[in-house]
Amino acid sequence: MKKPWRGIPWTGETMTTRTSDPMAKPPQPLLDVRGLGITFSGPGSLVPVVRDVSLTVAAGESVGLVGESGCGKTVTGLALMGLLPFRTSRFDGQILLDGENLLELSERQWRKRRGRRIGMIFQEPMTALDPVFTIGAQIGETLRTHFRIGRSEARERAIEALAQVGIPDPATRHDAYPHELSGGMRQRAMIAMTISCEPALLIADEPTTALDVTVQAQIMDVLGELSARSGMAMLFISHDLGLVSQTCSRIVTMYAGEVVESRAADDVLCRPRHPYTSGLLRSLPSFTPRKGRLPSIPGRVPRPAEFPNGCRFEGRCPHAQQQCSARQQLQPLRDGGFARCWRSEELSLPGVLS
Repeated sequence: MKKPWRGIPWTGETMTTRTSDPMAKPPQPLLDVRGLGITFSGPGSLVPVVRDVSLTVAAGESVGLVGESGCGKTVTGLALMGLLPFRTSRFDGQILLDGENLLELSERQWRKRRGRRIGMIFQEPMTALDPVFTIGAQIGETLRTHFRIGRSEARERAIEALAQVGIPDPATRHDAYPHELSGGMRQRAMIAMTISCEPALLIADEPTTALDVTVQAQIMDVLGELSARSGMAMLFISHDLGLVSQTCSRIVTMYAGEVVESRAADDVLCRPRHPYTSGLLRSLPSFTPRKGRLPSIPGRVPRPAEFPNGCRFEGRCPHAQQQCSARQQLQPLRDGGFARCWRSEELSLPGVLS
């Protein structure tokens, strides 16, 4: 039974257990990010924006990457797609896709894999789609770039992709321009363009931004059905923990350019192990009692130039102690997850059911 959609208070009675066999070996990850670091170079300066990011996504799995705006989620997604400028970006660590380190590829090699092996849905389709070309022309160009097919076959495949994402009368929409479609239809067209090449991994960066709740539900249903049908892996980037909890089996929380928690979604919801994750959960309106003030996290995410040497959440954390001024490592937990907090096992942090 599915959990109710975001905005409806969840009592926990319909929560499903996503781990079917605790003794089964975990699947080999399709995407394996190990210690990713990203530094931007400017006039006479180097600014580290992401440090020591590690995460995995298996084939057919949906993993949520969450955090406030400015935490490094989108930059991480762009790095996974090879879309950060090579001249002004420096990388550490590894990005392994089927065992191949993508950070070692040239731009020419990237072009062969980008779109074909790994695809991305961007935040705002109106800026991602070219306004002077029809929807079908843009999908067809993507198909002809990666497959040796003619215009006629590209048109057939494009119409089929539009139908797959639930666009009515796909043959007519194929010849429409982006401005002639609604926001929800443009987002579906963006998804159709991405899945037309059948990528093994889909990165969805805020795919429901600025859409109403009904359209959000439709878009997420489309992505879930595509993943279940094709075995496509999905990394869902969002600041909306309520939305992520509906669709993802695991949740990875980022704060100030670092992964601070990575665990099964149900475990995160019931008992978060990092104070920042707990703060995010408690600030969700749908999980907060109707009477009383909405909890919030004081302060703001520090800018990259202001990152402290120790725990980056220390200045906003109500549980901070003297040891927090030292750099925190991602610690393994007894439940198989990870948390970047030396007090993660001793703290009893409230979740959505607390």
